[in-house]
Amino acid sequence: MITPGTSFKENLLQLPTIEGIERIDLLDATGKVVASIENQPGKQGSLAVYNYLTTAFGPLDAAAAQHGLAVFAEHTEDARHRPGAHPNIDRLLALAETDEVLKIVVIRTVN
Repeated sequence: MITPGTSFKENLLQLPTIEGIERIDLLDATGKVVASIENQPGKQGSLAVYNYLTTAFGPLDAAAAQHGLAVFAEHTEDARHRPGAHPNIDRLLALAETDEVLKIVVIRTVN
């Protein structure tokens, strides 16, 4: 498990590569996809964090969400002040306060 630093950029350098990942699906307790994070510009940082969280924690629960918020560093504070601006951080903020658990499914690209 990484020890989050002071900036998101610094933290990203510690995370596993997202090469070969098409997207990540988040499933609720019934198996329904509640969100997807695509491997595309503007979402790759979130993809990297969620990919890391599944390797470090498995299910996305309150503890994993709290750690993810630390990894997002300065973006977490921005998300608190601007709800909706960072939906993938908003999701972690909500999970950190509940007992809800999401399953993270990594969808690899097909070559």
